[in-house]
Amino acid sequence: MSSGSRKAVLAAFSADAGITLAKFAGAFFSGSSSMLAEAVHSLADTANQGLLLIGRRRAEQEPDALHPFGYGRNRYFYAFVVALVIFALGSLFAIDEGIAKIRHPEHLEDSTVAIVILVIAMILESYSLFTARQASAPLKGRTSWWRFIRNTRNPELPVVLLEDSGALIGLVLAFLGVGLTTLTGNPVWDGIGTVAIGVLLGFIAVVLIVEMKSLLIGEGATPDEDRRIRAALTGDPRIDRVLNLKTQYLAPDQLLVAAKVAMSPGLDIDSAAVVLDEAEARVRGAVPSAGDVYIEPDLYRARSV
Repeated sequence: MSSGSRKAVLAAFSADAGITLAKFAGAFFSGSSSMLAEAVHSLADTANQGLLLIGRRRAEQEPDALHPFGYGRNRYFYAFVVALVIFALGSLFAIDEGIAKIRHPEHLEDSTVAIVILVIAMILESYSLFTARQASAPLKGRTSWWRFIRNTRNPELPVVLLEDSGALIGLVLAFLGVGLTTLTGNPVWDGIGTVAIGVLLGFIAVVLIVEMKSLLIGEGATPDEDRRIRAALTGDPRIDRVLNLKTQYLAPDQLLVAAKVAMSPGLDIDSAAVVLDEAEARVRGAVPSAGDVYIEPDLYRARSV
């Protein structure tokens, strides 16, 4: 895990832990189902940051005979588990609680406490989201935030970004549910706010499940990285062309590169070995995440028409 993503996860963990305690206290004193749903949401978020940190620790294990390419995919696996936790513990609980409150409305006991805690939680979540955005900015570049979440090979930053964004929107929904209940005297609004929070969490969970599943199965280099690798391979005139190139991310900072290249005829074994070693060094220079690089020389055979 890069220092930026580690900082984002730790900031989210600290903020979520404090928010969780405050929300449970607010739910207890106010009797608000929106607040309770948000408390469970924050509890899930806190557990999720812990899972991301565990994944990072597991990913640092040294390669062995059973896993010769290392344990880097642990970061993808634990991020996938996080998405499942958001769906099961956050979304389904909130929807079930909201429906129960709509069917059997209960008046709030003290909405002031709930509103104060929601405002404090918004401030803390905003800090966490700001930290995650700062950590993501160097990797994001000029692309949109949605494209960054869909395309990045880093599993922690999309999780934190979506969790914090969802938490802020969820807090607004909870605020509206509590506020409308207070203004109208109708506790059904609190239940509606709770269901809305559950639907929001469900959407976030599905997005993360799809993205993390793709990373867990194995994604290749980005189009820009693919171009740079090909340019690096053919940076020596003694390599005529790239015949085949396959890549796969084993971890966010570990790209496996396997290439078959056509070399100029007449090279002896020693010269060919030097050319391939230099090409390997150029690939690592062009794409720093390239870890294991395998280059196989071959003959170019034009297709017959």
